[in-house]
Amino acid sequence: GAMAPGKKITARIKRTLPVKGPQAPTLSELMRWYCLNTNTHGCRRIVVSRGRLRRFIWILLTLSAVGLILWQCAELLMNYYSASVSVTVQFQKLPFPAVTICNINPYKYSSMKDYLSELDKETKKALETFYGFSEGKSKVRRSVDEGNSTGSDFFKQIPLLKFEDFSKTATDLRSGQKRKIEGSVFHKDSSIVNSGDSNDIIGFQLCDANNSSECALYTFSSGVNAIQEWYKLHYMNIMAQIPLETKEKLSYSADDLLLTCFFDGLSCDKRHFTRFHHPLHGNCYTFNSGENGTILSTSTGGSEYGLQVVLYIDEADYNPFLVTSTGAKIIVHDQNEYPFIEDIGTEIETAAATSIGMHFTRSRKLSKPYSDCTETGADIPVENLYNKSYSLQICLHSCFQKAMVDSCGCAQYAQPLPAGAEYCNYKKNPNWMYCYYRLHEKFVKEQLGCQQICKDACSFKEWALTTSIAQWPSTVSEDWMLRVLSWDKGQKINKKLNKTDLANLMVFYKDLNERFISENPANTLVILLSNFGGQLGLWMSCSVVCVIEIVEVFFIDSLSIVMRRQWQKAKKWWNNRKRDRSGKPPQAGDLERHGHDNPVCIDEDLPTFNTALRLPLPQDNPLPRTPPPNYSTLRLETAFTEQLPDTLEVGQH
Repeated sequence: GAMAPGKKITARIKRTLPVKGPQAPTLSELMRWYCLNTNTHGCRRIVVSRGRLRRFIWILLTLSAVGLILWQCAELLMNYYSASVSVTVQFQKLPFPAVTICNINPYKYSSMKDYLSELDKETKKALETFYGFSEGKSKVRRSVDEGNSTGSDFFKQIPLLKFEDFSKTATDLRSGQKRKIEGSVFHKDSSIVNSGDSNDIIGFQLCDANNSSECALYTFSSGVNAIQEWYKLHYMNIMAQIPLETKEKLSYSADDLLLTCFFDGLSCDKRHFTRFHHPLHGNCYTFNSGENGTILSTSTGGSEYGLQVVLYIDEADYNPFLVTSTGAKIIVHDQNEYPFIEDIGTEIETAAATSIGMHFTRSRKLSKPYSDCTETGADIPVENLYNKSYSLQICLHSCFQKAMVDSCGCAQYAQPLPAGAEYCNYKKNPNWMYCYYRLHEKFVKEQLGCQQICKDACSFKEWALTTSIAQWPSTVSEDWMLRVLSWDKGQKINKKLNKTDLANLMVFYKDLNERFISENPANTLVILLSNFGGQLGLWMSCSVVCVIEIVEVFFIDSLSIVMRRQWQKAKKWWNNRKRDRSGKPPQAGDLERHGHDNPVCIDEDLPTFNTALRLPLPQDNPLPRTPPPNYSTLRLETAFTEQLPDTLEVGQH
């Protein structure tokens, strides 16, 4: 079908007139059109201002306003994820926490003699060799003679060494011979000071069982620390081989540890305590563990209404090399929390009454995107080995234990066993100690990745403790009190307990105020959008419609102009290439199709019919003529079959 004459004229005008607005052929024309038509006054002033200086000032002001808007909006966005902290204090009946109590000495020394005799002989021998003293010559000499029966190969592997002037020469405690030492030196004491007599440096060497030249040397500024660390290393090795049931029997029973018990003014006994075996502290006992489904609460503050226990410590049965302090360790924790006694336990001294006052605080942080905490720990790729609710401490220990099993082939004794693993011991894993020390060094230096994976828990409970100590029992009450306690203990009345074997402990709420610290979002989406609107209105007199206009002009239209230009260039190049190949001259139709700039229409008025008719045509085309009338169309077909009588010419008779 041929195009209608009206449409032809419209197409011709479109093709030949310079077009304004979003269909503008160049970016500069688009920008000029935008500045004249936009609601943001600064842009309009740039175009309509007379004089370069005034135009430059308006450009500067507009750019400054845009910069300020971007800066302020960026600040608003960054502050959007900030949280405000609110503290609420309320007075109410409080649930009493779980209180876990352990003797500092994990196992009765008298029960452990059979297992530790070899190790103790080696330790006494070291003391005699290095420091020249013993518990009586004959005793030590006899123990050295017996010392070659079992496990002596093991002690030969990792002997205590004495170093001379930080040289690579050391004296072996067992043979007294000097030997060359290879390997890098690690000081286990962070506060080591290399001053004074360096001959006193004592330590031990751990070597890779698979590669004997790979060795690490551990030295200590204090002989006490060196002997204790060396003893613990071998002690863990021995304990790892003893089954759990046996260890529970070797440690203290509830009857051994607990002499008297009061809670909230009422008497309590061992039935209110739950046994919990800790690898480093032996049998510990948790008061109010919540295992039977009930958690005790207290309705009154003060020492009379908390937990009060007298503990039997039995100092005479302590291991002299493993622990050097006497007393008990306690930790206050939530029923779902694991008690990390070795990390955050509070020590209770003997022959004293220790009062521990508590303040209870619950904290809740906002999770992502406000902070990097975890709600339940389910989103952290570390298996929880403790069967308790998630905490950062649990995550770090579980992560290290997993790394230990992966790297060393066995689990470290102080932490729970992962599924399918077993505790390290020298017989089955001769390389574990070197591996453990190297791995632990990496862990402390944050090279294992545990500190990066593990996150804080979003919500947690905390009991802030205040400790005070008084002498107990008093001099005047000491005699009768110790006799009565001895009687309660079931011993003969004439064998009185020693007060250094006893510790009195009170744990109570100082007040029943519960502090709740919570984070709330400082901003909402409505506030954020209002702030954005305020900034845009203040600096650019701009609204949301104006922002949409900016996006349309500066991104969509500008991009389409650039793309159109590129497309026309590519098309022109392709046509030229085709023409060059075929050798044809350019067609007249090609020129007409591209259109051209019209010098006649330079005003900014909309095109009229008259201006359209004045447009010059391409030279090669013949001028269009008005076609001559088709006269056959003027011939009238009569509607009547015969001529009417009154139309007949006069005289035709």
